[in-house]
Amino acid sequence: MKSYTLAKGIIKAISFFLGIALLLVVLYQVRTLIIYLVIAAVLALLCRPLVFFLRRRLNITKTYGAIIALIAVLGLTAGLVYMFVPMLAEQTKNVALYDSENIQKELDKIYVKISEYSGTSKKAVEDVVQDSEIEKKVTGAMDDKAIPTVLDTLLGIMTQLSIGLFSVLFMSFFMLKDHNSIQRFVLAMVPVAHRERTLNSLEKIKNLLSRYFVGLVLQIFVLFIIYSITLFLVGTENALIVAFFCALFNIVPYAGPLIGAVLMAVLTITSHTEMDFSQETLPLVGYVMIGVAVGQLIDNFISQPYIYSNSVKSNPMEIFVIIIAAGLLFGITGMMVAVPAYTVLKVILKEFFWENGFVRFWTKGI
Repeated sequence: MKSYTLAKGIIKAISFFLGIALLLVVLYQVRTLIIYLVIAAVLALLCRPLVFFLRRRLNITKTYGAIIALIAVLGLTAGLVYMFVPMLAEQTKNVALYDSENIQKELDKIYVKISEYSGTSKKAVEDVVQDSEIEKKVTGAMDDKAIPTVLDTLLGIMTQLSIGLFSVLFMSFFMLKDHNSIQRFVLAMVPVAHRERTLNSLEKIKNLLSRYFVGLVLQIFVLFIIYSITLFLVGTENALIVAFFCALFNIVPYAGPLIGAVLMAVLTITSHTEMDFSQETLPLVGYVMIGVAVGQLIDNFISQPYIYSNSVKSNPMEIFVIIIAAGLLFGITGMMVAVPAYTVLKVILKEFFWENGFVRFWTKGI
C-alpha cells in the first residue's frame, strides 16, 4: 500500500511539473500575443476615465464611449507620427550634411587638453586618437553593406507594427466595452469561496493601475514642458517634437532619461551646423544637460513621489528597490512592468492574506 501511495505521489508530482513546463512553452510561443494583451490592457486603463466621464456626464453608452476614446488615442498617435516623420527626415538630412570628421577632431582636441591637464601620458592620448580614426574607417566601410539589411528590417518592423496596432485597438475596444465579461471569465476559474475576494481585487487593481497610468501621463507632460523650454532657449530645431519624444523615454525607468538626454544633445548639435563646435555648440549642449538635470530633479523629488503615493500607494524608496531588482532580473522590460506588477501583487496579498501581520503592515495604505 505504501509503495502504491508513493508511486502515485511521484506520478502526480511529475505530471504537475510537466504541466508547468508545457504551460511555459505555450506562453513562450504566444509571447507576442501576450505583449499585445498587456498593451491593450494599459490602453484600456488609460481610456477608462474618459469612458466613465462620457457615460456619466454625457449619457453616452460604453460602446460609443470606447469608440470615441480609441479614436481620440488613434488621432493623437497619428498626429504625433505626422509631426515626427518630417522632423526625423530633416534631422537625418542635418546629420548627413554635418561634418562628423570635424566633430571628431574637436573632441580629440578637447580630450588632449583634458589629458594634458590630468597628467595622462602623450602616448596614451595618441593611441586613443589613432583608435578613433581606425574605427571611423571601419564604420564607413560597413555602411554600404548595411543598407539592404536596414531596409528589410524597416519593412518587417512596419508590417509588425500594423498588425500589432490593429490587434491592440481591437482588444482594447472590447476591454472597454464589456469588461464585465472578462471579470466573469476570471471568476469562473476561481473557486466559489474566493470569488468575492477576487472581485474586490480586480476592482482595486483597475482603479490603482488606472490612476498610475494617468499619473504617468502627467509625469511625461511635466518633463515635456521643462524640455521644451530648454530646447527653445538653445535654439534646437523642432523643439516641441523633440521634447515630447525625449520625455516619452521616461517611461523606461532610469535608462530612459539617459537615452532622452543623449538624443537631445545630438539633435542640438545637428541644429547648429553653422556654429563652431567647441566654442559655441558645446556650451549649448551643456545648457541642455542642465535642463535635463533640472527636469529629472523635479521628476524624482516631486512628480514620482506624488504618483506613487497617490496612485499605487507605495513609498518611492520601496518602488526604487523594486524597479532595480526587476531590472537586474528581467532587464528593461522588467523595469517597465515592475510598478504595475508590484501593485497587483500587493492587492492580491491584502485580499487573500490579510490575517498575516506582515502583509497587514505592508499593504496598510491600499
